[in-house]
Amino acid sequence: MSNLALDNIRKKVAYQNTVDIWIAMCQEQDTDWNNTETYRKFIAYLLKTSLTMKKFPLCIKESGGNFERGHDKTEFGEKLSESNDENSAVYTI
Repeated sequence: MSNLALDNIRKKVAYQNTVDIWIAMCQEQDTDWNNTETYRKFIAYLLKTSLTMKKFPLCIKESGGNFERGHDKTEFGEKLSESNDENSAVYTI
């Protein structure tokens, strides 16, 4: 697969990690995405499924910098990083 094809695929991907999926899902359901305990339950559920997930070293400050929710997303990431629990990690799916 050429680099051009990979670039085209990247442009079509809406979400690259579980934090972005979590935020989008919560916004769609009009629920609070800042709740780290609920995020941990979401990840625990995903880990029980047969999805292939890999831990992703996400820099929240960089990923959220261009968004209105950037500051809140940074705080959310910092709260998650306080725990070494696998349910507090960010994953690619």
